[in-house]
Amino acid sequence: MKGNRTMRGSTGIAAALGMAITMPASANAPTQLPAGLWLSPHNNVAVRTGPCGAHLCGWVVWASASARADAKDGGTDRLLGTELLQDYAADSSGAWSGTVFVPDMGRRFASRIDLPDPDRLRIRGCLWGGMLCRSQTWSRIAQVPHG
Repeated sequence: MKGNRTMRGSTGIAAALGMAITMPASANAPTQLPAGLWLSPHNNVAVRTGPCGAHLCGWVVWASASARADAKDGGTDRLLGTELLQDYAADSSGAWSGTVFVPDMGRRFASRIDLPDPDRLRIRGCLWGGMLCRSQTWSRIAQVPHG
């Protein structure tokens, strides 16, 4: 069943990105730009984040064959280059709020990003008005994976 595959599929994009991202920081602390290269907890998708105009965005720079297949099943024919993180802006709490595109589902969701430390990017999101929430922590990497 496609719905079950999305939630347990090897990409983990639905679980990882279909959720909001939160960044704990005091209102007085400067907001750290979560720019860099990040690998999903399932080690099958890498995203490069950086400025896009006055906002922060993130694009897929590497994906495993299974991640590409799951995205295609969700209606995204070309996963590489897809903008997953769209128009994130720092808010007063130091978190970054924006929109995440989940290729496995072919949908966009409101989300938030936070950096628990410089090498971890936490993504948290909720569906149905906060009734179902999930989060994942992505790891900073030095280079795009091979293979």
